[in-house]
Amino acid sequence: MRSKIKIFHAVKLRLTNYFVIFFAKKIQQICFWSVLYTKQRNFQREKHKEEFSLKEDLVIATEFILETYLKDINRIKLLSAERELELAVLVQKGDHKAREEMISANLRLVVNIAKKYVNCGLPLHDLIEEGNIGLLKAVERFDPERGCRFSTYATWWIKQAIRRALTDSSKVVRIPSYMRELMAKAEEISAKLTLQNGTTPGMDEVVAILEEKPEKRKYVENILRSSVNLSQIQSLDKICAQKDIIEDKQREEQVGKEDIERLEVLMKTLDPKCRDILRKRFGLDNKGPMTLQEISNHVNLSRERVRQIIKESLEKLRNTIKKHNYI
Repeated sequence: MRSKIKIFHAVKLRLTNYFVIFFAKKIQQICFWSVLYTKQRNFQREKHKEEFSLKEDLVIATEFILETYLKDINRIKLLSAERELELAVLVQKGDHKAREEMISANLRLVVNIAKKYVNCGLPLHDLIEEGNIGLLKAVERFDPERGCRFSTYATWWIKQAIRRALTDSSKVVRIPSYMRELMAKAEEISAKLTLQNGTTPGMDEVVAILEEKPEKRKYVENILRSSVNLSQIQSLDKICAQKDIIEDKQREEQVGKEDIERLEVLMKTLDPKCRDILRKRFGLDNKGPMTLQEISNHVNLSRERVRQIIKESLEKLRNTIKKHNYI
């Protein structure tokens, strides 16, 4: 009996030791994976912070640029009806200074219209940029002999440019280039016929002019029906517009050069270290934006100090503009 009890206790002790060792190993494994998970979670958190930090800095910089732009255009005087007519005539003759004056005097109109489309898919600065493209087209095509004020004429072009940008930004499937060309030609033909006859032409009329070969007419008509509703094209007698919007690449390049020159003037008001950090953070040296950690390694400063320098530098630029009316 005693021997059985000894055997029982021996087996119990072995089982106890086994379970202790087993659970000890399990606990070690749990701790190991817990440490790995914690490290991975901390890494992802730091990565998220880094990405958020860059977005935050970009938002600050964008707000800074937009604030500067709005302050700049608010100083421009509006045109009287007489001056507007004079400039329109000069623009038709190819006077570049008159064109610039007419554009500058109507930049506030673009901002006012763009604000109505906020929260529709694009940020305000993008809406203003697209609206400005519409303004450029309006200045080029405005006919003072039609008897309407330029603001009335330009409003349609500005809205059309913004709406097209919003539509393009929301499209999942892009329209092929050949279909875009057909749509543009169809709209131009429809606009001309509307201007001549005072009524919107039917699909058959447009297709007949657009494509002379009978065997291709049905094909073209199907493309147009699936791509554009010609009945929605407004009468040009009402909107005073004649063609589709075409981007003015030369103008955009010129504006880009002027912006760079203005930025360089502002950057010179900062000390070299701040200037270097801003260039790296926002990719102004044509090498792409760097993370706070990359900049920290490069300039031998902590990430937090780099972040502080960026915010302080942007604030200095903002104060410089307010104080000296730069840009």
